[in-house]
Amino acid sequence: MNTDTDTTLRELKERIRAFSQARDWEQFHVPKNLAMALAAEVGELMESFLWIDAEESRLLCDDPVKRAEVEEELADVLIYTLRFADVAGLDATKAIMKKMARNEERYPVEKAKGSSAKYDEL
Repeated sequence: MNTDTDTTLRELKERIRAFSQARDWEQFHVPKNLAMALAAEVGELMESFLWIDAEESRLLCDDPVKRAEVEEELADVLIYTLRFADVAGLDATKAIMKKMARNEERYPVEKAKGSSAKYDEL
């Protein structure tokens, strides 16, 4: 079974693309539809955490049944995220690294450590 330690984003994108192409879903996989599907899947992931407190949310994945549900919804979110990047011609790694560099500027450790304040409130 593939894991984070031995699978690249490119391999995942290629696997997802092949799945879509084999089913002739390319016609439906346009940025608008993929963004909307991604939002729907994020909502489904959020449902697992609806109406529980912070501590319960930390413990949720200790329950094997709940963990499986969360894992499946997370997979859907990641699949649509990578499919969106592929269709839109975006390099996910480049986008993440660029955004992390920006976040590091906005949230310097000496100001942001232990704080949940937004960057313009630090």
